[in-house]
Amino acid sequence: MLVSTLWADAQAQKTDTSTITIFAAASLRNALNDAVKAYEKSTGNKIVISYAGSSALAKQIEQGAPADIFISADLDWMDYVQKKDLVKTDTRFNLLGNRLVLIAPKDSKIDLKIAKDFPLAATLGDNHIAMANVKAVPAGKYGHAALEKLGVWKDVEPKVAQADNVRAALALVAQGEAPLGIVYETDAAAEPKVKIVDAFPADTHPPIIYPIAIIAASKNADADTAFVNYLKTPEAQAFFTKQGFTVLTK
Repeated sequence: MLVSTLWADAQAQKTDTSTITIFAAASLRNALNDAVKAYEKSTGNKIVISYAGSSALAKQIEQGAPADIFISADLDWMDYVQKKDLVKTDTRFNLLGNRLVLIAPKDSKIDLKIAKDFPLAATLGDNHIAMANVKAVPAGKYGHAALEKLGVWKDVEPKVAQADNVRAALALVAQGEAPLGIVYETDAAAEPKVKIVDAFPADTHPPIIYPIAIIAASKNADADTAFVNYLKTPEAQAFFTKQGFTVLTK
């Protein structure tokens, strides 16, 4: 009954032509694009999405960027904007989960099993591993935590090629500019030029959670709520599970 009610709310917005601006973590690109296309077709509403690292998006929101909805790839950056009263707290919830993986170009012969003290640095040799910024971007922070927990960060650190966001790290591997990279499982699924070497055990890094919230300064309250509610429906969730995300909100 809840689902039909949520969908009815979204349908009721058909006459609302307000443009919704979503600031979303780069790793959401494929699945969120598909969900938005379906929603626009059904409701007639217009949605614009700005993809980047969650850290960059949070800073832009802090500086007054005209966003309506924020979807972060970790809890920290959502907490950051919430503590500054920049989101409507009662609209926040955890939307999705993900997994962290080690990737290589599709034709790579590298074979590694992720474990304590595994020979990552030796495998890289004089080459680099592509990661999102390990100080700020969620995927980089998760990767850093995992390598630390596994006892290999000290040796690998000089070999890290840091990118602005996880999709940029993915591109470095896809283009053959790095023999290995650390990204989300969903990123690997979106890029046919890479393959998964192995997945990081869940206990090597904090849980990968994507929270969502409506921005406090948004002027599109009804339209924002309708779209956020749409993301709770089976139709929308199917786009995310197809890409490999775990749905956290039923």
